[in-house]
Amino acid sequence: MSADVPEVLDAWRMVAARREFAGRLPLSALPRLREALVDAEGEVAYTLSFDRDALQVPYVELGIEAQLPLLCQRTLQRFVLPVSLVQRLGLLRAEDEGDEAAEAALPPGYEALAVAGDGAIRPFDLVEDELILAVPVVPVSPGSESVERDWPVAADEAAQANPFAALASLKKND
Repeated sequence: MSADVPEVLDAWRMVAARREFAGRLPLSALPRLREALVDAEGEVAYTLSFDRDALQVPYVELGIEAQLPLLCQRTLQRFVLPVSLVQRLGLLRAEDEGDEAAEAALPPGYEALAVAGDGAIRPFDLVEDELILAVPVVPVSPGSESVERDWPVAADEAAQANPFAALASLKKND
């Protein structure tokens, strides 16, 4: 395992060498993810393992542990979402990108990752992509109570005619 992860890796060489990397990264170093966060306090612990499986499919396995500070859309308070995930990305050559047969050939549980001919991948981008996918569309703090109440209809609103009532008079009676 290595703590010094280069900014760019050659995926094909890493697979051939069966390399593993581990490290920590501050949330402030992930600009696309920061847009979804309340603040950039905290860090991400990650591992990257390059190898081939029993079917000789090259892959990189990401292990990610993070505490993401989010804004609860129910209470408008800051809360921390724990993220712990392991994702296996099957490496496909860029010329196979969009090739449904190549993607379908990946074993179950693999996500496709198109790699350029030179093999260049950015490990921090992979970590950031997985964290972005882990952020819920509508963040809600666990344990917050939902507001369920029957709101009374105001008298003036109830007295208003149905806006589609005028259309009924236009309807032809056959």
